[in-house]
Amino acid sequence: MPEPEGNGAGGYGGDPARSLVEAYVYLDLTVLGDERSAAEHAVLTEEEDGWRVRLDDAEVVVPYAAEAEARRDDLTFGSGVSELIDPGQWVLVGTTYARRALEASLFFAVDPSSDEQYKAIVADWRFAADAVAEALKFVPDDADTLPEASFWTEAGREAYEREPARFTRARLEDDLAYYRAALDDFLRLHAEDD
Repeated sequence: MPEPEGNGAGGYGGDPARSLVEAYVYLDLTVLGDERSAAEHAVLTEEEDGWRVRLDDAEVVVPYAAEAEARRDDLTFGSGVSELIDPGQWVLVGTTYARRALEASLFFAVDPSSDEQYKAIVADWRFAADAVAEALKFVPDDADTLPEASFWTEAGREAYEREPARFTRARLEDDLAYYRAALDDFLRLHAEDD
């Protein structure tokens, strides 16, 4: 099992998640790795001030107020800056969702009859864009790049060290624009299928 990671709050569950979606993504990254199915395997319990999401030895608390704010403002991963997932991980998450959406889009173009597949592709493009937007939140207002200290997880640091140019404001904004345009193009292209 991987070592608990966090930005100094004591490992698994040390910091609250800003939404249930962020909690599940965090558990995917820290516990399941490439399996990507925390939502299917985690145990969700209600407590006085929020939900507790448990998977194996890991747990994350999601305050009710944070989830309500995320839903009210239509923010997939929540408001503010993540204390659980670093910008390197967000870029990796965005890339994963974009790759999944692109591959599924190719199959969907051949047979656009599945409503479930259509919704999954739309969700994947949206999650890809939203994940990159999360990474952008870490760029200081007066900077063009992410500070190296922003990367507190092993996976995030490795992503940064492999390709530091990927973590500039300009590159992240380009990726965000590309993912949003891909979503818009997919919706427009298949609007007549509805």
